[in-house]
Amino acid sequence: MKHLSNDVVYTGVDDLTIDLFESQYRVPQGISYNSYVILDEKIAILDTVDAGMGEEWLSNIEEALAGRQPDYLVVHHLEPDHSALIRTVAEKYPSLTIVAGAKAISMLPQFFEEFPPEGRTMAMKEGGQLCLGKHSLQFISAPMVHWPEVMVSFDALDGALYSADAFGKFGALCNCGFYSSEDGDWDTEARRYYCNIVGKYGAPVQALLKKASTLPIRSIRPLHGPVIDSDFGHYISLYDKWSRYEPESDGVLIAHASMHGGTACAALWLEECLKSKGIEVKTVDLCRSDLSACLAEAFRYGRIVLAASSYDNGVFTPMYNFLHLLQIKGLCNRRTGIIENGSWAPSAGRVISEMLAQMKGMDVAAPQVTFRSRLHAEDRDRIAELASAMSE
Repeated sequence: MKHLSNDVVYTGVDDLTIDLFESQYRVPQGISYNSYVILDEKIAILDTVDAGMGEEWLSNIEEALAGRQPDYLVVHHLEPDHSALIRTVAEKYPSLTIVAGAKAISMLPQFFEEFPPEGRTMAMKEGGQLCLGKHSLQFISAPMVHWPEVMVSFDALDGALYSADAFGKFGALCNCGFYSSEDGDWDTEARRYYCNIVGKYGAPVQALLKKASTLPIRSIRPLHGPVIDSDFGHYISLYDKWSRYEPESDGVLIAHASMHGGTACAALWLEECLKSKGIEVKTVDLCRSDLSACLAEAFRYGRIVLAASSYDNGVFTPMYNFLHLLQIKGLCNRRTGIIENGSWAPSAGRVISEMLAQMKGMDVAAPQVTFRSRLHAEDRDRIAELASAMSE
């Protein structure tokens, strides 16, 4: 528990036991579940946390309340890592009113049978206000950032934007900075979080950024990761780029999926050719890397070369999985190159081309390089040609 201002207390918790966030994303540094309490004439709890951390969170809430009774529980987002304890809180504090968007209220029975009780909810619309005294929360609809029921809220007194999952970050706060954006590396794990959790929904994020641009923000308080309390231009500019699918770097990402090392050698030769031209290169092994991190690198770079072995008259599975991830997260507008390896029936290039064709604005450079089993002199020359094409 920590005071963010005279009237606002951080009551979130760290989870250092979790291995996979949403049962799919590795979080070796854990995750934070953020929650806040505003202590005013009326008291509002802002969001709950994951059920596994309920005991610690309830202790934080009781400490923050210091014997007072909360008037409201504000629900910005219904995903269970933020809403698991709604019923628990409602039963613990019988006079409390649940404040959320109408969509969220209609979805509550999906998570809690025969809940909420009649008369215990307050539905907020775009621009709605919840007056607590000195503090007043203005609600802003943010559908599909990244669920349809999401709302964010703005407290003009503190200049605080309670941003739900927007501006979130993987990592427990004890590992990535103590409630301050000035501590540690925000960009890397925030990029991975955005691309994998929110990445598909660029247009809704742009709509939210447009609304937020009219607010005098002095603090961004997300549901995961540190509070952002300075250098807002940096964080907002990254969100603007990511949600427009614009690269941060004009370098080249080389992603390879190699069965017995031949394709990996081709990728490393391409890396050497590109670096000789003064081009920034990032090379990732899709067979041994966290694909969520590889996706983040694909968002980061403006040019991507995909090198894969052929497999079962298709493409080697790690490359297929990577391309599928790029498709469902909406990556677009990248210059791409293709290298395929096939000992007797090269097929990887065909499948890669077909999958890229299903994505918007993926410009495929010539030549597509095909080699068999191991690189020979003529194959190296063709890869050098591809390096030249990717340098344009």
